[in-house]
Amino acid sequence: MNLSLEYLIREPKVKLDKNPLLLLLHGYGSNDADLFSFATELPDEYYVVAARAPYNLQYGSYAWYAINFDADENKFSDVEQAKESRNLIVKFIDELTENFPIDANNITLFGFSQGSILSYAVALSYPEKVQRVVAMSGYVNPEMAIENYSGNDFSNLKIFASHGTVDQVIPIDWARKVTPFLDDLKIENVYKEYPVGHGVAPQNFFDFRNWLESR
Repeated sequence: MNLSLEYLIREPKVKLDKNPLLLLLHGYGSNDADLFSFATELPDEYYVVAARAPYNLQYGSYAWYAINFDADENKFSDVEQAKESRNLIVKFIDELTENFPIDANNITLFGFSQGSILSYAVALSYPEKVQRVVAMSGYVNPEMAIENYSGNDFSNLKIFASHGTVDQVIPIDWARKVTPFLDDLKIENVYKEYPVGHGVAPQNFFDFRNWLESR
C-alpha cells in the first residue's frame, strides 16, 4: 500500500470496529525500526505504526528536517522543512484512517527528539487530528506550528512530556519550558524527568504506558 511515508505496522491483537492508533515518530538520524522495537510492549488494542522521516541522510538514517550549523557551531533547525514534514504527518494520519479501521478520534503521537518536536507542532496546529501526544526528549518550537495556533480548541488534547536530566543533545532547560507553555494554552499535561541522557529510561516507558492506558 503506497502512502505518503514509508512505515512499519503492528496490527492490534484485539480487533474492534475501529481501533486506536499510536503513531511513532523517530528522531534525527534514526529510522522507523528504532521506536518500532517498542511495539510488542504497547497496548494490544492499538494499531502501532512507525513512520520513516522523508529526508534521507544515508546509511539507514533519516530526518524530518535539516539541522544546520554556522561558523560558531550554533545549531539551526530548518523550520520550512519542519513545516512540510508537519503537514506530511497530518496527511499520513488521514491516509491511515482511510485505509485501516482506525478510530480518527483516538489517535496518539509518540515522538522522540526531533519526532517529539514535530509531534508538538502537529498537535498545536491540528488538535482535531490528535488527541494525545507522548513527547520524549524534545521541546516546543512554536515557529513550526501554523499561524494563530493559539486560537485552536485544545480541550481534547492531552500531553505526556519527559526528558533526561543529563541530556547532552537537547538541554533540560528547553524541556522545562514545556509545562508553562502548555499551561498557558490550557492544555492538560504531565511532565516527568529521569536521570538519563538522550534516551528512554525503562521507568519513562512504563510511566508513559500507564498514562496512555489511563486515558
